[in-house]
Amino acid sequence: MNGKTTVISQAQLDTQFAYCDKIAAYWLAAGRTPAAYVETYGCQQNEADSENIRGMLKECGYEICQEPEGADVVVMNTCAIREHAEQRVFGNLGALTHTKRRHPEQKIFLCGCMAGQESVSQRIKMSYPHVDGVFSTHHLWQFPEILYMVLTSGRRQFYVADEPGSIAEGLPIVRSSTLKAWVSIMYGCNNFCTYCIVPYVRGRERSRKPEDILAECRELVAAGCKEINLLGQNVNSYGKDLECGMDFADLLAEVAKIDGDFIIRFMTSHPRDASRKLFDTMAAYPKIAKQLHLPFQSGSSRVLKAMNRHYDREKYLDTVNYAKSVMPDLVLTSDVIVGFPGETQEEFEETISLIQQVRYDALFTFIFSPRGGTPAAKMEDPTPKAEKNRRFDRLCAVQNQISEEIHSGYVGKTFRCLIDGKDKDLLTARTEGGRLVRLAGEDSLIGSFRHITITGSTTWSLTGSLAD
Repeated sequence: MNGKTTVISQAQLDTQFAYCDKIAAYWLAAGRTPAAYVETYGCQQNEADSENIRGMLKECGYEICQEPEGADVVVMNTCAIREHAEQRVFGNLGALTHTKRRHPEQKIFLCGCMAGQESVSQRIKMSYPHVDGVFSTHHLWQFPEILYMVLTSGRRQFYVADEPGSIAEGLPIVRSSTLKAWVSIMYGCNNFCTYCIVPYVRGRERSRKPEDILAECRELVAAGCKEINLLGQNVNSYGKDLECGMDFADLLAEVAKIDGDFIIRFMTSHPRDASRKLFDTMAAYPKIAKQLHLPFQSGSSRVLKAMNRHYDREKYLDTVNYAKSVMPDLVLTSDVIVGFPGETQEEFEETISLIQQVRYDALFTFIFSPRGGTPAAKMEDPTPKAEKNRRFDRLCAVQNQISEEIHSGYVGKTFRCLIDGKDKDLLTARTEGGRLVRLAGEDSLIGSFRHITITGSTTWSLTGSLAD
């Protein structure tokens, strides 16, 4: 793995914009406006990357469409975290043989985290001849060049070399919403959890300069954005690779000082680097949502050590307790893995007891999925799948009861919420803590902060009515 960070120069970006102009001229000569479809799998960072891909496609003259049928370009931006996600991608990639048969000039690309695995690129070369290009996250900024080479050479393109992790400022972007925005503050990860493929496919941690992040946030607020989500594989590590003396808590405070009526969220936080300074900063600024996603993964200190998580059960609980002490209304969510290799029944019970002690508002739950190339994939794993499924079902039942009890406590209370969209005939809104609320109202309310009284609850969401 190449651990260096490369800052993409303006000259390199200008070269890519020149390719955009050439592609636009290509379609102008053809006498029509081409269409492009981008499908995204996985995390919010992939969503943010897809917004850049759409931005580059627009610069190349493409209109963004909502389905692959008839599209001149199809881009599948993939996730490699779990085996199920990979198999789903391969299945959908195979199905594109039919769209390409009906539209032979269609160009198909696979990118994202899956593309960073050599085994995947080789499988595409050998078994998916209808795929025209593959590029890893390190080569995303070169997409116009890759697309141009496919269009003009007729040859498949594979940009998957182990390049240094890069930062490219100034890429065009087509955001999926004017109301909410993803803002990547850093890329990559240095933690090397034994089950995780991310450091191998996204590279080492590298932080954007604070002035670039703040300029992007100011532009978003000026354009009417009401919710800014700061993204990183581990936002708490922000700034460690810079020489600017600013850590994540400092950056968060600077974003909160921007004039305007908006709310700030962030993810994901690693407990190893979640500092009291961060929680004090969250508590001090009203614009920072009192919401924290803090993955614990296991309640067993032995399993956490085997996972290479760099904290134990006691350290995690101490971190959570301090956060709750300075933010009594904190909404806390987490990730947990069931059935990590060697997990015993007693260690699983430690996970259950931690959940019952912390009382999370919601959990993202997963059964261990071995990822080739990670240390955990080689660990002895004697627990049968049926037993892992049983543990998973029990864990979900415990958490669902807690979520239902917490949500029932919302009924009768009033919260300031951002009304952000529609679900069939109802409006949708989010509390400061990120809880979903459905309510009746006019579409003109979308994009506004309103006080909503909660009238009902379920395990996963709330219902309410306008209080004002």
